[in-house]
Parts: sequence; structure tokens; C-alpha cells
Amino acid sequence: MRAIRPGLLVLVLLVGSVSCSRVNGAPGLPLHQIHLPPRFEISIYASPVPNARSMALSPHGTLFVGTLTAGNVYAVIDRNQDGKADEVITIAQGLNMPNGVAFRDGALYVAEVNRILRYDDIETHLKDPPAPVVVYDGLPRDRHHGWKFIAFGPDGWLYIPVGAPCNVCERDDARYASITRMKPNGTRLEIFAKGVRNTVGFDWHPKTHELWFTDNGRDWMGGDSPPDELNNAPHPGLHFGFPYCHGRTIADPGYGKRRRCEEFTPPAVELGPHVAALGMRFYTGALFPDEFRNQIFLAEHGSWNRSAPIGYRVMLVRIMEQRAMAYEVFAEGWLHGGHAWGRPVDLLVMPDGAMLVSDDKANVIYRISYGK
Repeated sequence: MRAIRPGLLVLVLLVGSVSCSRVNGAPGLPLHQIHLPPRFEISIYASPVPNARSMALSPHGTLFVGTLTAGNVYAVIDRNQDGKADEVITIAQGLNMPNGVAFRDGALYVAEVNRILRYDDIETHLKDPPAPVVVYDGLPRDRHHGWKFIAFGPDGWLYIPVGAPCNVCERDDARYASITRMKPNGTRLEIFAKGVRNTVGFDWHPKTHELWFTDNGRDWMGGDSPPDELNNAPHPGLHFGFPYCHGRTIADPGYGKRRRCEEFTPPAVELGPHVAALGMRFYTGALFPDEFRNQIFLAEHGSWNRSAPIGYRVMLVRIMEQRAMAYEVFAEGWLHGGHAWGRPVDLLVMPDGAMLVSDDKANVIYRISYGK
């Protein structure tokens, strides 16, 4: 590991240019169009949060938010714990697609395309952040599917996906189209799962500690094929089919003759085609009714190349005895009249049981709560 010398930060991190903004409402956002189950409510937790993507929460309540196109990392503060943030602080700028954020032992970990950064003791320096330590800088540099969601698993390892650098292809470097993991200090990088085209969200079952993750299907096989996937990896070493097989049984037109679908671990759920399933979390709070406890919530970012748009919603996958039993709509309305005014990205369960949803199009973070 090494600290970045200040002289190298001109293009990477603009030290001393930390900006803060007071949180205001989000005028013009038609929240009334969002349909939720009875007694659930949606409100604005933080706005503006430009290009808000992946989220991580510290034990002290600081919400950290990564971005993709903005190149920023934010700290969102709710001082009085009233369910509405008071301030958004830009703690890093000019980074290379810093989508992923994770928090451990007082430090913020940030995933750029090719490296993992660590900001030590960050919460005491939100408005004067330290120079980051480079934990690991040996990841591929491809920007195609190069943005990363990161999280620490129950085993204490940091999990880091490496997307396929293409729509569909094979590469000699086995790290492509995989989920890797490493120790928090950047050592012992290894591949945990293979055949994963592009996952931008994963979580562990609160009881079994098994990994579940979303995976975005390939493009240019038509508007209705292939499906996106929700997968379950109970142990390392599994292969989930890419680039040879999509969904449970769809052989790839170019690579499908090389290996059969039966050789691979099938998805737990075939999701909608091109819905762009990104963030996923198990609901572990106590605010929602019991039927939602330990169930999976998915953020579907929405299709970009489908003639009839699909996605742009939050879905619920019901789990029973480690099997997915249902895939149903929980919140929808960001897609209205064929046009999307918002795009859900990531989800996070707060200590009070409310669920946050980031939106990189509307540039806000929502709060979904339940009133008894």
C-alpha cells in the first residue's frame, strides 16, 4: 500500500476543493407517480446528489455515495436523524468512475476502474479529507463495464467484480467476467465466481451468509432476450455461464457451441430482459412488516436499447429456504408514458428500518418508509 503524493493529485483528487451544499427539496420530481404497497411512503432523503450511485453507511450514520460519470464521492449527513439529510459534502473529485464505496474500521474504501483507494479516519476529516492510500492498483483498466460495486463480506474480505470488457467476448485474463475478493490490505486477490458478465450489486443472506448478486445480460439478441439474472453463490468456484450461456438455457449465438448450459450454475431468478438490475439488498430492518424480513430488494436501472422501455423500478424477490419463490414489483412510476424521469441504482437499509434508494438521473436519494 502507498499514499498518493500530493503532487500527483491534480487530475485524480482535487484536495482543498471540498464543496458542501445544503440539502433542499427536489422541486419538479413527481413523487406522486411512484406506486408502493399500502402504507408505504416515499420522500426525498437528500437532494441534490449529482449522479448518485452506490451507497455505504458508517456505524456513526454517515452515508457515503459513489458516482459514475460525475467522478465524485459524497458524504451525506443527517444530523438530527429525522429522515432527511441536512448536508451533502463532496469529499473527492476527479476520480475515474468511483462507483463503489465501502466502509470498514473507520476508513472509506472507494473503487475506481483499476484501483481501490482508502480514506483513513474519514469521518473526522469530511471537509478536509486526507490523501487516499492506494490499497490495490492492479485491476484491468478497461472502462467498458469497468465501474465497480464493492462490499465487505461476512468473511472480512473485500469483494470486487471485474466486468467483461465488451458486450460478449472471451479473454485470457481470468479476472474478466468474475467476482474477485481480497484482504482489506490489498493482498491475496483471488477469483470467487466466474462467468459473471457485469454485476453492480450484491449482498449476503443475513442468516446463511451466502452471496447473492445481480448480473446484466448481453445486448443485441432482441428486445426480449436474454434475461438479466439474480444469482446465488453459496461457495467459491462456481461458473455462471458467460459468455457461453445466458439465463438458464439460452446458448450464445457466437460462443454457445463451445460449452453447454448444463455445465453452469443456473440463475436463481431470470429477471426481465434488459432491465439493468443493479443494486440489491436483503431487508434486515424492523420497520417494514415481517413478510419483508430477509427478502431481496432489487433496483432496476432500466433498459437503454429496448424499443419499449422496461425496468426503472424497485423489485422484490421473495426467498424461502434459500430458494427464490417470487419476483414482483415493489415500487414503480419512474417510467411514465414511455419516458423515464428517474433511474434507481442502489438500495440501503437504514438503522431505523427505512430503505434508501439512489437515483443517478434525478440526482437524489429517496427514503421509503412504512407507517403503521
